[in-house]
Amino acid sequence: MESTAQQSRWAREYETIYILRSAVEPDEAERVAQRVDEIVNRLSGKLVKVDNWGKRKLAYPIQRNSRGVFVYLRYLGMGDLVMELERNLRMLDSVIRYQTVKLRERVDVAEVQVDPEEVKFLRIEMSEEDDEPNIEERLGMVSRAPRPEPEPYEDEESAAPEPEAAPSEG
Repeated sequence: MESTAQQSRWAREYETIYILRSAVEPDEAERVAQRVDEIVNRLSGKLVKVDNWGKRKLAYPIQRNSRGVFVYLRYLGMGDLVMELERNLRMLDSVIRYQTVKLRERVDVAEVQVDPEEVKFLRIEMSEEDDEPNIEERLGMVSRAPRPEPEPYEDEESAAPEPEAAPSEG
């Protein structure tokens, strides 16, 4: 039998991706990241990597959002950590989706080295929304501005041949 001290060293490695609304304020996104960090630390977990993937187009609309801010987390902990993290993500209005996957079963927490730069949350930059139709445009209630005609592509091989000169009689 292993001692309880030896058993407590073993954890599982998980990754969680959560999606924030595209119109989330940078301060709100930072509050969500701080809350995640607090939960991991409170439940004796260890953050290994935090990566802000930025604003991306969703495969399908979620709660009337066609874009979202994706954040990737990799961490070590037990099952109660995952349950508590997902419970908190579910309660936050700015989080529209999340998913957790177990990567490895038995990980020695003491052997895992963490680069402090890897666990810093990069602040979300506010950007102009991409040219995306609003609800009126999607329903056809308002016409969109016409797209400019593309310039014709001229290639020497595809250009019409010049007429040949008629042979002169002489």
